[in-house]
Amino acid sequence: MNPPTIGVLGLGIIGSIWARHYHAAGRLSGAWNRTPKPDFPQWRDDPKDVVANADLIQIVVADPAAVESILDEVEFTLRSGQIVIQSSTIDPDSSDRFRALVTASGSRYLEAPFTGSKPAADAKESVYYLGGDEIMCAEIDEALALGSAKRVLIGNNRQACTLKLAMNLRVSVQMQVLAESFTMCRRAGIEDDTYFDALRSNITHSALDDLKEPQVRNDDYDPLFSIKHMRKDMGLAKDMETTADFALLKTIYDQLDAAHAAGLGDLDFAALFKQMGSGR
Repeated sequence: MNPPTIGVLGLGIIGSIWARHYHAAGRLSGAWNRTPKPDFPQWRDDPKDVVANADLIQIVVADPAAVESILDEVEFTLRSGQIVIQSSTIDPDSSDRFRALVTASGSRYLEAPFTGSKPAADAKESVYYLGGDEIMCAEIDEALALGSAKRVLIGNNRQACTLKLAMNLRVSVQMQVLAESFTMCRRAGIEDDTYFDALRSNITHSALDDLKEPQVRNDDYDPLFSIKHMRKDMGLAKDMETTADFALLKTIYDQLDAAHAAGLGDLDFAALFKQMGSGR
């Protein structure tokens, strides 16, 4: 059998990188984006054309509303034997709705959110959190490996969504901690080199600190993952029934919401630091 072809719906920062990896491997059968990108490899003007010519359909868009809009357009083009790989960050309830819609068509549905921003996607180091049948996950592992380093079987679709939101909660809170602790030291006149040298030998040091250090030191907030998208994710997490008593989640959402309202939404979420001025 020929390896499955892949169609990508959503060519944002990550979707476009994955689609180019698939194209380089000779596996991309179609690509579409709400904002037209006619020069993109295997571009199609209609998402239904992507679905009609792909064995695997990967959706990588901004939010549940965008996923729903796409599925409404392609619902009657889906067919038995296809697999819809839903890689947008969404909430568990939305995932249930989308899974029901896709499976009603005879297609299969896999919840496949991921971790890793633009540099990881470029280096094929994204990590997927897979929520679905083990046999289906094994069936498409080779295809997902074209743009990722690891695929982790989490459980069902709801659990995959929950874990992804939980990981983004950790990331956003760690960014706020970095912003506040760095600002505290700058306001005390402590040199930037001293702060980061101390942080590197501290038990709390993380890969996120290394990734965001150049951004906060140089006020460079070219988006690897934007404030508007992190705000969306934390809003989804905040509205889950199981998180009603999460004080820290509410606090970080408020910080992201304030940054968005201040016009920082399109910047990297490291711009949480920018709200504090230079820190000096």
